[in-house]
Amino acid sequence: MDTTEFLFLDNKHGAHNYQPLDVVLVRGEGVWVYDVEGRKYLDGLSAYSALNHGHCHPRLVQALTEQAQRLTLTSRAFHTDQYSLLLQRLTSLTGYDAALVMNSGVEAVETALKLARKWAYTVKGVALNQAEIIVANNNFHGRTITAISFSTEQLYRKYFGPHTPGFIAVPYGDSKALEAAITPRTAAILLEPIQGEAGVIMPPEGYLREVRELCTQNNVLLLLDEIQTGLGRTGRLFAHQYEQIRPDVSIIGKALGGGMYPISAILADRALMDVFQPGEHGSTFGGNPLGSAVAIEALNVLEDEQLCEKADQLGRSALAYLQANKTPLVKEVRGKGLLIGIELLPEAGGARRFCEKLKERGVLCKETHESVIRFAPPLIIDKATLDWALGVIVDVLREG
Repeated sequence: MDTTEFLFLDNKHGAHNYQPLDVVLVRGEGVWVYDVEGRKYLDGLSAYSALNHGHCHPRLVQALTEQAQRLTLTSRAFHTDQYSLLLQRLTSLTGYDAALVMNSGVEAVETALKLARKWAYTVKGVALNQAEIIVANNNFHGRTITAISFSTEQLYRKYFGPHTPGFIAVPYGDSKALEAAITPRTAAILLEPIQGEAGVIMPPEGYLREVRELCTQNNVLLLLDEIQTGLGRTGRLFAHQYEQIRPDVSIIGKALGGGMYPISAILADRALMDVFQPGEHGSTFGGNPLGSAVAIEALNVLEDEQLCEKADQLGRSALAYLQANKTPLVKEVRGKGLLIGIELLPEAGGARRFCEKLKERGVLCKETHESVIRFAPPLIIDKATLDWALGVIVDVLREG
């Protein structure tokens, strides 16, 4: 079967909830993917940062295969060796006392929200069912009913009400607006250190420090969604480390599974995590031994191959190159590490057509919010390959 036949099957039998580029991938290795006709492409999206380690990393394949031959799933009704070892690895690496492991990113977000609400009622003393959580405009924390309830993107929420109450949205990057929204009912503030889905939006320098101070002063929890930005993507283990702060809850996912297996987690200290009691939260697959084994090795590779340091060095070089070679159609180039957004001017006619042209030149990227090209290759990329890809991007933008 060729690309046309596969696209026909997708269109005929699949839900039309995505609009992917017309490429059908069948194999991946490192930073490269191959389509059904054998054409080779650089993966410039990394499954929205889930593939920080690249495709089919040999150590992760080995960890997955070996564990799959021993024990893949048992409920949390029983302990498993791999889950215990993952908890130890996560806490030793991040400095938090405890972790609670789930599957998808949005599950981890929901877990953090439940923790914050129960803390508000049982510790802070907020009246039952009155807790509020402050979020930022243009946020993206997933697509469950609760997550879209506090989204400000109409496409995500318009036809899916009634919405979950208890959320207040304020402008991103505006600490004064955030401060004004805090009341005695405020349980937590939930933010992305960098808004990825919104177009790689960077907050003003010092913003996260100001938010941390406001949370401390007002007895409010700070929840940071590091699902896309965490585990090396921005050149640090967590993006919030650029501002030398520590949130009460760090939310991670995507790259935690090394591009092999869906796994996510929230990280918190003991006193806060112990707000949860047996039976109040859980998941059949959360913390399963197969996912745990893969996550342990993903964290080992992250350290052993110095992926944070690579993302920092290569990201600085990439940003400098793109900013120095900004074409007339480019409004702004921004990002941290290897999470880069190229925002186009309205006269460019949208980012989609440029992503289609890049595909024809062997680089796979994806538009976000219509006018931004998001470029986020695997962190294992070498400089020569990165330089080639950047050259292709600049050429395509120059051609218009």
